[in-house]
Amino acid sequence: MIAPSLKKTYETDGVVVIRGFLPPDELKRLTDNLDRYIREVVPGLPDEDAFYQDKSRPETLKQLNRIQQDPFFADYLHHPLWTGAAESLLGEPVRVNGAEWFNKPPNTDHATPPHQDNYYFCLKPPQVLTMWLALDVVDEENGCLRYVKGSHRRGVRPHGRTQTLGFSQGIVDYGEADRAVETPVPAQPGDVLIHHGNTIHRADANRSTARHRRSFGMVFQGVSCDRDEVAFLRYLESSKSQREGFGMKT
Repeated sequence: MIAPSLKKTYETDGVVVIRGFLPPDELKRLTDNLDRYIREVVPGLPDEDAFYQDKSRPETLKQLNRIQQDPFFADYLHHPLWTGAAESLLGEPVRVNGAEWFNKPPNTDHATPPHQDNYYFCLKPPQVLTMWLALDVVDEENGCLRYVKGSHRRGVRPHGRTQTLGFSQGIVDYGEADRAVETPVPAQPGDVLIHHGNTIHRADANRSTARHRRSFGMVFQGVSCDRDEVAFLRYLESSKSQREGFGMKT
């Protein structure tokens, strides 16, 4: 269960951090299976399920989508620690929308544009949150998440197409006033950052020369949510067009 103080922080700031969310044995079980998936499954995946900074360099793997097609992760979606936290924060039963793995490899210029997740999800009411688990030491050098606290209470900002594979839409009017109120959130392996679907966030590129910035994420929506199918189809078409622009098969 989530402590009342954390729930209040989530409601006020649109983001909350739970340090040591996964104990060491649970973290090892997750990372061992992620390593197995990358080693054994990823080489055979279609383009839309595995994104690289440079596909000719396997070490630049930066995003894995729909990893719940693997039996371990299909079962992991229903892990009570994760679903319990999501239900406590949203105040209702939840459905899980899938799992993803993210990385910012060293020596790659891959910044995450400012965005709001629910612009992609198109859910109303926005009873949706993302749980983002650090797998490495994450700090400002290797691209920690940066949040605009309280932005979830001000609606969805205008988004437009970006040149960042995996984040096809970014906030078009994000400026210096926004950057001035950003909060960087460093994390240790096993810490989880939980943010509301409308909370604005971004991340810089990994400026380190040897450290990765890996994370594992799941999205949970309350059962009260409905999807705006017209808006969602528009997003899917834009995402497909972006992948085609990168020369990927769709």
